[in-house]
Amino acid sequence: MNTIALELVPPEIEGGAQRSVEEGQKVAEACRASGLTDAIQHVMIPGMIAEEDDRPVEMKPRMDVLDFWNALRPKLGDMRGLCTQVTAFHDKPALTSRLNELRDAGMDGIIFVGVPRTMSDGDGPGMAPTDALAEFTGVVPNRGAILIPTRDGELGRFGFKCDRGATFGMTQLLYSDAIVGFLRDFAAQSNHRPEILLSFGFVPKVEQRIKLIDWLIQDPGNPAVKEEQELVAKLADSSFEERKRELVELYKRVTDGVGELGFPLSIHLEAPYGVNKPAFEVFSEMLAHYSPLAS
Repeated sequence: MNTIALELVPPEIEGGAQRSVEEGQKVAEACRASGLTDAIQHVMIPGMIAEEDDRPVEMKPRMDVLDFWNALRPKLGDMRGLCTQVTAFHDKPALTSRLNELRDAGMDGIIFVGVPRTMSDGDGPGMAPTDALAEFTGVVPNRGAILIPTRDGELGRFGFKCDRGATFGMTQLLYSDAIVGFLRDFAAQSNHRPEILLSFGFVPKVEQRIKLIDWLIQDPGNPAVKEEQELVAKLADSSFEERKRELVELYKRVTDGVGELGFPLSIHLEAPYGVNKPAFEVFSEMLAHYSPLAS
């Protein structure tokens, strides 16, 4: 892979096909304006499913990943796809068919994810992500797992996912450099060296009011995450120039620290409130410091 990926969330089903085309045009223009046309090589599309009622932005039914990708792709030139796939709602034959469809549509990597927070691990009629990682080695060459460096027990959890066949890990949004220490410890304990997609998200002013990022990274009772939430709140209350400086400095600490540990690296960029010019200005400055394409 060795790529830079931009996350795009599928639009609501109603009018989604037209909005997909508009989103593709918007991304293409933002890339041109920020000089990132050749830098962003993949779009990462999460499969959206209903979660808790306390989600700050209401979760209305969204387009399927494949439908969104097929509508979006003509506007994105040579960009390829990455996506997440919840495995718990598909039995093996249905999941096999789904993964083949995704791969044939141009999805270079698929991240197997578990049930939403409203359900318990093992719920659902389908497969657990760790079982899917082992089962589909011949179907999906690049098989991903979610990596949350601040989560309790994550060293063992991520190691088990690698044992089962994960070839890369995509981090949760990073608002601290905890991933550096995590991967240093992981390298000391394991021979696995999966590719790591380091995820960085822009924080706009509107986060102050809506708190979507705060909700996305929450882990009640975890002091490390509380510090990250406090940073996000501070950034949302800062000027754009201050936010840009802080986010770029965080990016430098993470990429410099992880870059010494021997893991193949990719970058995953998110604008949780949608594509916009300020986000791409920050992304451009980040990538001027480090790009996996220059490695």
